[in-house]
Amino acid sequence: MASDDPVIALGEWHPAGSSRSVPSTLAEAGERLLAHDEAGTELSGDKLSAVEISARVGAVPRRITFSDGLLFETADNDAIDRFLARKGRGGEGFVHRMERFQPRLIAFVAATILFGVLIYRFALPVLVEVAVAVTPPIVPRIMSASTLEAIDRTMLDATELDEVRRRRIIEGFRNIAALSVGGEEGYTLNFRKGGAIGPNAFALPDGTLIVTDELVALAGDDTEMIVGVLAHEIGHVELKHSLRQIYRAAGVAGLIMLVGGDIGSGAEDVLVQGAGLLSLSYSRSAEEAADRHSVELMMKAGRDPTAIVRFFQLLETKLGDHSETSILSTHPGTPERRQAILDLIAELQAQQR
Repeated sequence: MASDDPVIALGEWHPAGSSRSVPSTLAEAGERLLAHDEAGTELSGDKLSAVEISARVGAVPRRITFSDGLLFETADNDAIDRFLARKGRGGEGFVHRMERFQPRLIAFVAATILFGVLIYRFALPVLVEVAVAVTPPIVPRIMSASTLEAIDRTMLDATELDEVRRRRIIEGFRNIAALSVGGEEGYTLNFRKGGAIGPNAFALPDGTLIVTDELVALAGDDTEMIVGVLAHEIGHVELKHSLRQIYRAAGVAGLIMLVGGDIGSGAEDVLVQGAGLLSLSYSRSAEEAADRHSVELMMKAGRDPTAIVRFFQLLETKLGDHSETSILSTHPGTPERRQAILDLIAELQAQQR
């Protein structure tokens, strides 16, 4: 027979230990909760104090568990909340309140940004160093070949320097390269007409060096200056600055793929983006390290260590360069930088006495 008890919600009744369900009604009878089937037959009944009602979590169905293990389940969360509110028991759990509390998104976004900053500040440098340490020789060669092919196709032209001028530069270059860690066989010097690049010299990760006709013309008869610049670029190669820059630009995902040995499409993208080196800039510390390398290498070869200083001064006086001096450099030949190099020369000369 049908029940006259006030209905709280419609749902499904589940016998204990069974997956069977019965369409039913949850009703209130004084201080008791009852579950009736569609015919009004009582299926479960218990004191409210003995019934366990699950907390609200979004739109998840509520479960009313009777003391004998029988279960009533309903998706009408609002009805359960209203019933609990009448009984002074509150209708929302902490998790549900947090879910509905929209300002939490601000905290979530802030935490995400902070996490990203921490990864970039601490995890990425470590991953970069690991990647540099485990990089096989083939990787710099692939990057460099891609870069040289791209710039030869789009920006550079065949050199127009006369043979005598090139021979003098090559002789000086071989002199310093032979004293470097990689040795003369570790480097290849290429001459190109710079075009849009203009007066410039830069090194690729595998030891390929490019010097433009415009830079040679700017230096005039000062071959020592060109050699000093090439010693600086050799420093970038030996200290693996280009690899660090391309790995940092590749980001965490690319580094994990390379370190983990996943040479899939993602890793291939990193490898063939060697041409992206032209858009990267060395840090101040990298430039200072390359400056020091130029001075030390020139002194070891018995050449003029102040040549790199003259180069920076020339850029300022002849080109009015007070910003970037090259594609791969962020810091110009400022008076402070020149003075730092002169101080280093004085320090090294004092140590030799």
